[in-house]
Amino acid sequence: MRGRTPKPGAEFTKADWTDPDTPGLAPYPRSKAIAERAAWDLMERDGGDTELVVVNPTFILGPALTIDRGSSTQLIKAMLDGTMNVAPRQRFGVVDVRDVADLHIRAMARPEAAGKRFLAVSDGPALSFLEVAGILRRRLGPLAARVPTQEAPGNEPPRPVIHNDRARDELGWSPRPAETTIVQTAESLRDLGLVKTQR
Repeated sequence: MRGRTPKPGAEFTKADWTDPDTPGLAPYPRSKAIAERAAWDLMERDGGDTELVVVNPTFILGPALTIDRGSSTQLIKAMLDGTMNVAPRQRFGVVDVRDVADLHIRAMARPEAAGKRFLAVSDGPALSFLEVAGILRRRLGPLAARVPTQEAPGNEPPRPVIHNDRARDELGWSPRPAETTIVQTAESLRDLGLVKTQR
């Protein structure tokens, strides 16, 4: 989902695919789209009794367990330590890594999930980096004193609407609120000593 292909209305469901030939699509989401398509093609051609379920998460955040940071938590760290002084002009869904793990387990354990795709995204509207910064500032006070207060110039990008109804309705999945995930991500970086409160 992170590399979704733009479409009118910016509304996305489990039926939507990223087009690997989308102009400007980064190599990472392009490779994921190609790999998923190859997996479905393999199942159709040689799958036999093997079952495939795909979980497509949006922007994954959540508490860090070690000082080794992934690219997503690195962005939150950059906001908190002032390295990111202007927020990129992007709009995206957020999902908690713990909820992604939960959805994988549910999809693996439920026979009716076989052959389906599930979108992993928190309820509520997609966010911008500037809105993420606002949540950090409002909830974490001095720890978030250096988060950006301005967005990079440019045209207003569409705010995607990403539906998680299949995961909720068919697997009983219930994701955490995006704000909880964002705050707990930042708190974990503080607790690991990776960011410090401004004095």
